[in-house]
Amino acid sequence: MTDTTAFDWRSFLLRWSEEWADSLAVDDDTRSEDDEAARRARRLGFPPASEGRIVAMEQRLGRRMPPSYREFLEISDGWRHAGGFVWLLAGTEDARWHNDESGLGAMFEEYLDEDAGPEERQEADVWRRGLQLDVESDATYVLMDPDDVDEDGEWALYTWASWRAAPPERHANFRTFMWDMYREFHRLRANPDDGEPAFVNDTTRRLDAQVEAARLEALRGGWEQAGKALDEAKEYGRPRAAGLGDQIRRLLGETYLVSYEGAAADPRYARELLPLLVAEHAAHSYRDDSALTFDLRGADDELVSMAYALLDEMRSGTYRYTAAGPFGEAVERARELARWGDTDAAWRTLIDAVPRWEPLGPDHLAPLGWVADPVLGPLLTPERGRELLSTPRGGQSGEAPGPTPGLDPGDLAWLAEPDSGNNRTSYRFLLVEGVEPEELPERLTDGDATALNDPMTSWDAHSGSLRGKREFSSYDDRALMAVGRAGTGWSFAFDGHPAPFDRRRFVSPAAGASAGTRAVVVWSDLRAGHRERCFHLSVARDGVEQYAFTYADGEIGQSGEIPRTLDPSLFFGERADGAAAERLLLEAVAGEFGVRLPRHAIVNGRLHTFVTRSWTRPPGDGEAYMVLRFHETAPMPAGGEPAPEEGPGSR
Repeated sequence: MTDTTAFDWRSFLLRWSEEWADSLAVDDDTRSEDDEAARRARRLGFPPASEGRIVAMEQRLGRRMPPSYREFLEISDGWRHAGGFVWLLAGTEDARWHNDESGLGAMFEEYLDEDAGPEERQEADVWRRGLQLDVESDATYVLMDPDDVDEDGEWALYTWASWRAAPPERHANFRTFMWDMYREFHRLRANPDDGEPAFVNDTTRRLDAQVEAARLEALRGGWEQAGKALDEAKEYGRPRAAGLGDQIRRLLGETYLVSYEGAAADPRYARELLPLLVAEHAAHSYRDDSALTFDLRGADDELVSMAYALLDEMRSGTYRYTAAGPFGEAVERARELARWGDTDAAWRTLIDAVPRWEPLGPDHLAPLGWVADPVLGPLLTPERGRELLSTPRGGQSGEAPGPTPGLDPGDLAWLAEPDSGNNRTSYRFLLVEGVEPEELPERLTDGDATALNDPMTSWDAHSGSLRGKREFSSYDDRALMAVGRAGTGWSFAFDGHPAPFDRRRFVSPAAGASAGTRAVVVWSDLRAGHRERCFHLSVARDGVEQYAFTYADGEIGQSGEIPRTLDPSLFFGERADGAAAERLLLEAVAGEFGVRLPRHAIVNGRLHTFVTRSWTRPPGDGEAYMVLRFHETAPMPAGGEPAPEEGPGSR
């Protein structure tokens, strides 16, 4: 329900008029006579309309006016400068039915399709039935809709201007519209041009004090209350409000129209805020860098150069966030944990140091630059952002929040659950005991490429491995593996995009990886050509395979002495359910070896990668195989793929 009866129109309009008059330069020969008279009188309005005048208007229009518009007319019969683009608003004499005089009803109707909802149809129909209130404007229409009525009898009001390139904006009623226009007036005056007086009044002083109080409240952990106060001040265009509020929104995971209101162009805050702007640009620019400087208006040449240097680092994945003091030390420890997959411990390391973090200046609410770091950025979730924002910091005291739950289940069974995109049809991984992740390439390659790639997402790693590749062999199954720690004393190498499993040609890498220790290989595959999911497990010690089994096409093949807890007959058989069997077996593997895989790091994070030797044996005598080679200059067939060149058909 809208409370309009208690609204003090007289005080509201008087304050607006006086603030408008005070915002104008005294000597301005470009001002019209009417505006100059209004400035001298400190009055934007007109004499009140009598009840008889209002009734006559209603008789002329055939409708009783909504309550808030009626109350307005009783105080002022019309209004000058409703915001920045409506120069004269109608009183009793000038209000009229629009009757689609503009032809906009037909234009909006053209954009409707058969699935258009009521709101979209309202945008088209209002032009035929709306009451037009704009008399003089900058191509801006103001229409009240007599068919969009609330329970208090208030009509919704719509504004639209072609130069805004947006649908009509709906205001709940006339009073709401006038409040919005008053705030628009404030926004447009908040930064006076040269020659205009400073825009300072009781309203701006109240809001500026509110911004400062909100800043301190945010540092105490009261981000929700602070955010509301900053949003209100932002509506009035108060300096600092948008920049501070954007910092809160970014930690909540919001990126749309987040620009930090010029703070990123301030050298004091550039190392915290500039990386966020540049990272967002890099993610959505598609190499068109002309817009990079839009949010850096006012920045000096040195800072712009810094932005382009950051852009190169973002695109190459080499950007590293650094900070001073105890928080900066925690950042380095957190990155080391995160790059090997322990994102939960990395987050706890980071958040535990937040109370000792210090802002770079009065327009800095929280540590933010780490969000742009390719390794640390994936730690952020909306829940974790709320935890950080709720943590007292910057020398302020308050009640610390409870910790957010970890993102990793601490097991292997999550691999049996459908992923959010339902894309995980197969996976394979290798676990090695007592070996650091960076040592895995030496055990899984032929020694020609033992260096790890820089951390990257699974998608980027997989697509990058295919870029420029021209030759594919049915016997060449060199796996692209992401590496990390798999719990206490174990490291993992994980491949989420393996080739199809072929039990006749598969050679487990467990033996080759187990020199002086133990190694475990797991491969699960659900592909066309198999009736159900295939599953392989092999365990080796000191370079020798101890036991293994493969379940494929309803049959179990096994070797060695398999522990009772891993006996495949416990999981597979005539009555086995594929998904349940996979989960139970993964739980058994985790329990047998005390291992886990970090779900968040594998699915959403960035990990180091490398390419192993082939997981399939060379072709034997008489076995057919195929090599496909693609040439850059090959003609494009109808399907859009380069024409392949076939290799040997048999060997």
